[in-house]
Amino acid sequence: MRILALIRQVLDAEETVRIRAGEVDLSASKLVVDTMDEYGVEQALRIRETGVDAEVVALAVGPERNQEALRTVLAMGADRAIHVMTELALDPIALSKVAAQVAQQENVDLIFCGGQQADWDSHALGAATAERLQWPQLTWVNALEIHGQTLTGRHDAEDGSEMFSVQLPAVITTQQGLNEPRYPTVPNIMRAKRKELRVESMESFHVEPKLKIIGAEIQVKARLHKILDGKDATAAAAELVQLLRDEARVIA
Repeated sequence: MRILALIRQVLDAEETVRIRAGEVDLSASKLVVDTMDEYGVEQALRIRETGVDAEVVALAVGPERNQEALRTVLAMGADRAIHVMTELALDPIALSKVAAQVAQQENVDLIFCGGQQADWDSHALGAATAERLQWPQLTWVNALEIHGQTLTGRHDAEDGSEMFSVQLPAVITTQQGLNEPRYPTVPNIMRAKRKELRVESMESFHVEPKLKIIGAEIQVKARLHKILDGKDATAAAAELVQLLRDEARVIA
């Protein structure tokens, strides 16, 4: 079995977003593997550790700095990595075309990716990849087991959760609660330096993004600095309701 884990390198949650010349500037920021994608890597490793004869391959698409994220995943335990080098900002639909082609080239049986990307706030990548491959997709998975060529597990539904069973190949999107990703140990970090990290050119995938980012800005809302007199609780409550309804417009 071959498992493909899609990963993305994103801004650390504790970092501040910086805008320069109408673009997000990440040059001086701490970048990490998207936490949602870490769940997928961890689950792939756990499948292998159950005794399944599985190879875990990590895939990242983006600029050269993504190799740092791939080395982190290799240190977690992935067997090898593929980096499709590009400076283009790819939307989820364009990225899914690369992911689907790599999956076909590598004869992949199972794909993991995050249910939601931290920087895009998008749920589209897993679904678009599954559609291109014509594979079934299980979303927001929070429990998973494998028995031969059958995956069984549980995922969130509108009114609770659902149990599922699906035959491979398949695409799985992950979420918090599926597992607790491991931290790379020092010995594994050293071993990761000797693992294969193959770099490929974006041109070979013939992807032309239809979405172009023309600018970025940080939304700043000015505070009204209204202070309510708390001596009269009833009057203060009435004034608060009026402000929320007529000025903030957050209630009807």
